[in-house]
Amino acid sequence: MISALSNLIKDLVAYWNFDEVKGKIVHNVISNKSSLINYVFNNAKFKSSSDPVWHKGIRGSALLFDGCSTWIEEDINIISETNNKMSIQAWVAPRCHEYSQNGGITAIINQHNEENTEGFILGLNHFGVLQFKVASNGSWYGLRIEDKPLPLNKWSYIAAVYDGINGFIELYINGEKVGYKDLPKNSLITPTSERLIIGKTNNSPKINDIYEVSCYCGLLDELKIYKSALSKEEIEILYKGYLSEFGGELPQPDLLIDRNIFKDDRYRPVYHFISPGYWMNEPHGPLYFEGKYHLFFQHNPHGPLWRQIHWGHMVSDDMVHWKDVPCALTPGKDEIDAKGDWSGCTIVHNGVPTIIYTAGDGPIYSQCIALATSTFKEDGDVELKNWKKYHKPIILQDKHIETEAGEVHFGQFRDPFVWQEEGVYYALIGSGIKKNDESVGGTALLYTSKDLFNWEYRKPLHIGDYKRHPKTGEVWELPVFLPIGKDSNGVDKYVLLINPWFFKPSPHNVKYVWYWTGTWDKNNYNFVLDSDEPQLLDVGEHFTGPSGMVDPKGRTIIFSIAQGKRPAMDENLSGWAHNGGLPISVFLREDGRVGIEPISELKTLRQEEYVNLKDITLQEANEAIKFIKDDCIEIELQISRGQADEVGISLRKTADGEEETLLYYKYDTKEILINRNKSTLNPEYEKGIQGGIVDIGEELLKLHIFLDKSMIEVYVNNLKGLTSRVYPTRRDALGLSLWTDNNFGNSLVKSLRIWKLKSAY
Repeated sequence: MISALSNLIKDLVAYWNFDEVKGKIVHNVISNKSSLINYVFNNAKFKSSSDPVWHKGIRGSALLFDGCSTWIEEDINIISETNNKMSIQAWVAPRCHEYSQNGGITAIINQHNEENTEGFILGLNHFGVLQFKVASNGSWYGLRIEDKPLPLNKWSYIAAVYDGINGFIELYINGEKVGYKDLPKNSLITPTSERLIIGKTNNSPKINDIYEVSCYCGLLDELKIYKSALSKEEIEILYKGYLSEFGGELPQPDLLIDRNIFKDDRYRPVYHFISPGYWMNEPHGPLYFEGKYHLFFQHNPHGPLWRQIHWGHMVSDDMVHWKDVPCALTPGKDEIDAKGDWSGCTIVHNGVPTIIYTAGDGPIYSQCIALATSTFKEDGDVELKNWKKYHKPIILQDKHIETEAGEVHFGQFRDPFVWQEEGVYYALIGSGIKKNDESVGGTALLYTSKDLFNWEYRKPLHIGDYKRHPKTGEVWELPVFLPIGKDSNGVDKYVLLINPWFFKPSPHNVKYVWYWTGTWDKNNYNFVLDSDEPQLLDVGEHFTGPSGMVDPKGRTIIFSIAQGKRPAMDENLSGWAHNGGLPISVFLREDGRVGIEPISELKTLRQEEYVNLKDITLQEANEAIKFIKDDCIEIELQISRGQADEVGISLRKTADGEEETLLYYKYDTKEILINRNKSTLNPEYEKGIQGGIVDIGEELLKLHIFLDKSMIEVYVNNLKGLTSRVYPTRRDALGLSLWTDNNFGNSLVKSLRIWKLKSAY
């Protein structure tokens, strides 16, 4: 064995052990060359610069490749030394698998030109299929190991062997030969002028000329290239040698995204629900189980863009402070969710937490409703880290569903919302109705079941009127149906929330949440509306993607997504996109209108009370708050208008007023408005005035404002919300001031409290 190992050592032509532990440089032990690790935060734009991420490896440390910005280029001609024999070995622990643009390979290591048929590439195809290709005499010779994909979140030992003299290539996983292919004897690898790259494919495509694809995502350690063709016995010796160091039990790699990487990003919220990194969209499936709150979310752990959607997962004791846990759902090879785990909900069925979700673009079904169950009964884990997907759909859309209003759009069938009453499960599924190929309106299709697996279609719960209310969309997404309390006559009232969707570009915003209230007749499957006029829950342009639940206190809680609306390049350079809105309680007010308020648990974020003022003039209030320079604060403001028409507050303000955001109530039109025309000096960021009607009647104006870096949320008299985003250019845009359109006049601050808020993480 010692003799065999000594022969192997002399055949090494390149060796990266990744034992640097820290820093931006990696060393090739054999060539003694040092290479810069490409990494988005080497020279960061929105935060302080930081090193690539290093974790404990198989031996010493390992380098984490983030899937979008981490790779290594070395100026070395491997092929000149290995043109007739080559072996590559490495330890890999994938965090997630690339989408494999156009069926290509995500390289672990390569020096190749696909178009010119030059070089070699070792990497992964979609879902961790190991693939090795060499170019010789104008042809590609390759192996794909379809039946043994590399597992996520575990270490795997891989080896690739090319023997041009004897004419074959081989692949090994964990010491076992898993693939063999003949090639012409006395072959040579065709040389290439491309650079050797570790962690990214040569000449890989970009999305929108910005986002890198075909980048490896996971840990890499002990990468070696030999100028000989290793035998099966030699590969077994190498593998067992590593394995013996752990007593035969491999360590668990650390692959959770470290949110501390982004901790000083000037625009990234710190107390809102937010993915640990990269891309997120709608939160889904809020659940309370065994003393823990769970919230899931649309997530791409491979980069800050919409792509290969997973279900991210976080756990909390209070819906405010969240802990990251592994993804609950990951698209699977040859499964019904092969191209995405889309939106859905959760429910506890026979004591088992259950996810019901939209499975996207699988090999059989374009869209279907799928199910996954927690392993809680087997492992007792209250954090619900492990889930098992049911092997077939639980609901498929019939090709032709007729209603009195017209035919249901086939192929528009997604976003289940499920609840249970008196032993019956009810499901709403978002869709739309057409008649004579014209849109009638969006709808939420109602199904029932006794066991969650066998469902019967009933009828649309409600159908929108696209002609009268085009802003409510041609199709409805993300329907949510929840109780909001009893009216003055003791009648239970419910709210139906939806997101609009359009087939073609529309002047109407898809980022709104519309709602209707009414009574629920479960015996006849009827939702009897109080009014068919749609209402907005939030009049800003960033509150969308609703999900909800009734919590243990009996409150109806709604979660949302606050999209960033940033240029794609900035999202790419920042490494994250989007965050959740604050959880809000939705209820029926005494006056019969829908009320909303942020949940009371948010008070636990209060770190320091800056001011507590009562019954003073605006001038006196401004003098008292001029010392506040902060971008993470909570404000409770009650103000009497006097003779003013516009009354409000300037947020994220520079001392000279060059940058500021104006938030104000306009009494003449009964509107809450946000003016972002001076929010930023950057012309690429959205500006303008947004808002909508909030009729406060004779009530005193009450604004409850949350400022969290780029996030602004205001709640007006517990009637409406306004969610917005701002991206000030100047770092001193941290001030506040009150104002009116008549230079204060006789307006009075009845109450003003401001708190500094701390991070929720």
